[in-house]
Amino acid sequence: MTKTIAQWDMFEVELTGPSEGNPFVDVTLAAEFRQGGRVVRVPGFYDGAGVYKVRFMPDNPGAWSFVTRSNIAGLDGQTGTVEVTAPRAGNHGPVQVANRFHFAHADGTPFLSFGTTCYAWTHQPLSEQQKTLGTLKKARFNKIRMGIFPKDYPYNVNEPLHDIYQRGADGELDFDRPNPEAFRHFESQVAALGELGIQADIIMLHPYDRWGYSGMSEEQDYRYFAYATARLAAYHNVWWALANEYDFMLDTKPMRQWDRYFHIIEENDPYGHLRSIHNGDPKANYDHRKAWVSHVCIQHWDVKRTLEWRAAYGKPVVNDEPEYEGNITEAWGNISAEELVNRFWTTTLRGGYAGHGETFRHPDDLIWWAKGGELRGEAWKRIGFMRDLLEEDARNGFEPIETGMRFAGRVSAARDGDTTIIYLGEHQPEIWPYGLPKDDGGYQVDVIDTWAMTVTPAERVPAPENHPVRHGAVVLKTEPDAAFAVKLPVKPYLAIRVRKK
Repeated sequence: MTKTIAQWDMFEVELTGPSEGNPFVDVTLAAEFRQGGRVVRVPGFYDGAGVYKVRFMPDNPGAWSFVTRSNIAGLDGQTGTVEVTAPRAGNHGPVQVANRFHFAHADGTPFLSFGTTCYAWTHQPLSEQQKTLGTLKKARFNKIRMGIFPKDYPYNVNEPLHDIYQRGADGELDFDRPNPEAFRHFESQVAALGELGIQADIIMLHPYDRWGYSGMSEEQDYRYFAYATARLAAYHNVWWALANEYDFMLDTKPMRQWDRYFHIIEENDPYGHLRSIHNGDPKANYDHRKAWVSHVCIQHWDVKRTLEWRAAYGKPVVNDEPEYEGNITEAWGNISAEELVNRFWTTTLRGGYAGHGETFRHPDDLIWWAKGGELRGEAWKRIGFMRDLLEEDARNGFEPIETGMRFAGRVSAARDGDTTIIYLGEHQPEIWPYGLPKDDGGYQVDVIDTWAMTVTPAERVPAPENHPVRHGAVVLKTEPDAAFAVKLPVKPYLAIRVRKK
C-alpha cells in the first residue's frame, strides 16, 4: 500500500526487530529512498521495545520508493513506496542560507530570524510546557534555542521530566542506552513548534550538568549525535546548534571532537539543516569559516560589531545572546527592554540577526530564558512589531549601507530592494537629512517609533545647505545632497523608512 504525504512532511517506516542485547549499539539500519535516478540515504534508529524506525522528509513531489539496509536479516531489504503531494499551507520547507548573509525557506520565502531562548523548557512539568507553547503562539518569535539535555544552573535546578538515557539495575544512567521516551517527548515538542511556524534551534551539548551527560566518552558522544540526528532530521523546522558555550568544555572535549560532531551531523542529516556552534568567552569563538558551518552563532553585547563579524566569516551572523532583558544579579541578565530592542534594530540594520531572552526574578524561578512559561517583560512586543514591519519589505535580506551615507558608522542603515531603513538608535536629532533621496518625488517616507510601535508619515522640511569643509589642503563636501530632510521628535530609538512608490 502506498502512503501519501505532503512535501516536507515526515514519512515514517516502522519495522519490528530484535530487542535482546543492546540494539542501540549492535544494530545498524538505514533506508535508500529513490526518485528517478536520485537516491537519498536516510539513517534509522532503535525506538525501544523491538521497534525500529526510519524517518524521511521528501523535498520533491511525486512517487518515491525505498529499500532498507541492515546488518539484521529481518530488517534488511524491506521495500515500499510513498506518494508526495504539494506542501501543506504554511510549510515552506527547511530554512537555508540565502544571498550569502541571509536565510530563506526551501521554497524561496525569506526568513528573517527573530529568535528567543528557553534552554530547558521541554524538561519542565507538562502544564508549564503548555504555557510555553501558548505564549509562543501569541508572541512573534520564529526560532527558539532549546537543549536536548536538562540544565543545572542558578534559577534552573529542578529535576527534569525525563532522563535522556536509561538507568541500569544500579540506578545509574547508562550512556550506551538512550531513553526513547525522552526523545519521543522532545520531538513531539519540536513538531508542536513546527505547527506554530517556529524553528527549533536544537542545542546538542552544554557544560551546565549534574547528571553526567557532559562527561560522556568520546565514542558515546559520537553515538549520541548520530542517534539524535537520525531521530530529528526529518522535522522540517530543525536547526543544529552543537553547543551552548562549547569553549567551557574544551578541557574534556578538544577541538577535533567538535569538528567531528559537525561531520556526524552532516553524515546523518540528508537534508542539510543549518549547523552552527555557540561560544561563551567572546574571545574564544569557533572558526565559523570552516566549510561545515552554515552560519555564525555568537554571544556578544557589542552589537555594533556585526559588520566586523560578517566580514570575518562571510556568512549569516546570528547574535543569539546580545544579553537579556531582566533584573537578575548577573550583568548579562539585567539590561532594560529598551536596550534589548535597540540591540535588535542595531544588529539587523548592520546585516545580522539578534536573539531575545528574558530573565526576571521569580519566587519559583519560573524564568523564561530557562524554563519558558510566560513572558513578563516588554521587549517581546516591540520585537514582534519589528518583525512584522521588516517582513513587509523583505525580499533578499536587509544589506547594511556601509558607505555613501555620512555617519553610517554611528547610526545603522540597510536596504532591501526599494526600501531603505535608517535606525538612529541613541541619537535624537531634530531633523535628519542623511541617506535620503536626491529628488523629492516618488518616495514614501515614514518615521518609525520602535518603542511606541508607531509608523507615521514623515514631515518633510528643507535640507540644510551643503557647505564645503576644509581639512588642510583638502576640501570635503558635507552631506546632504538630499532634496529634503525629515523633522523628528527629539527622542531616541527612531527609524526612518524610505520606500519607492
